[in-house]
Amino acid sequence: MGGMGSVKHAELGAFLRARRERIRPADVGLPSGPRRRVPGLRRDEVAQLAGASVDYYNELERGAGSQPSEQMIAALARALRLTADERDHLYHLAGRPVPVEGTAASHVHPGMLDLLGRLTATPAQVITDLHVTLVQNPLAVALLGDQSGFRGRRASFVYRWFTEPEARQAYPAADHRSQSRAFVADLRAAAARRDAKDAETNAMIGSLLGVSREFAELWADHDVAFRRDDRKRLVHPALGLIEVNCLNLFSEDGRQRLLWFTPAVGTDSAGLLDLLAVVGTQDVTGPTR
Repeated sequence: MGGMGSVKHAELGAFLRARRERIRPADVGLPSGPRRRVPGLRRDEVAQLAGASVDYYNELERGAGSQPSEQMIAALARALRLTADERDHLYHLAGRPVPVEGTAASHVHPGMLDLLGRLTATPAQVITDLHVTLVQNPLAVALLGDQSGFRGRRASFVYRWFTEPEARQAYPAADHRSQSRAFVADLRAAAARRDAKDAETNAMIGSLLGVSREFAELWADHDVAFRRDDRKRLVHPALGLIEVNCLNLFSEDGRQRLLWFTPAVGTDSAGLLDLLAVVGTQDVTGPTR
């Protein structure tokens, strides 16, 4: 990637530094420690939170290095708990277009991120109303796989559910029909809550109607129901069948949801969920396109 103008690069570095210095470690779930020499986060801590190398982040703050990708900007905005306006400013300084809301680079409300960061003992993630995963905690990655590699319409799990057979491997075959019906009813509810002219929703629904007979048949039923509290059976490649409760916390506008998974009562799922941290990450992204 080519470099940016030196002035904007310097402004980007100064902005990152200013935002880093205002955050207390406790704000992002890090220990303060008695030997901390700076009031805010250290550079290496921001790099870790954003999934970047320390050298790369140091280059950004120095006003050097290459132009950050849209995914890296989104990760930095989340790591630094930026407001929506600050996030947009960061994109402008980096010379990147502000992403359309609903994509994998969407802004996540800092309060929702804060709550996600405090859910350290249970799998949790933030998704959009179109089931695009925005951010996951480590246990959610271990349970459901890393969802960050999908782009375009494939970023929506609902879209993959009806277009890619491998997307259904996480559910027992006996549950596929009921899951399909629930996904369609939830999508209709989300579409109704959005503006009728919402291009993202209309494009996704139109595409699904054209490529999936199952989706078209269920869509014709006109079922409407947001998914709020679900009991699910998930198939983990290493741990086998795990029965969980999937709970939802909706943002004020309904466009984002914090999901967290708890063991279903009367099953051995509690012990299996405890093993997730030992099993580690599973890769389910497949080829991006």
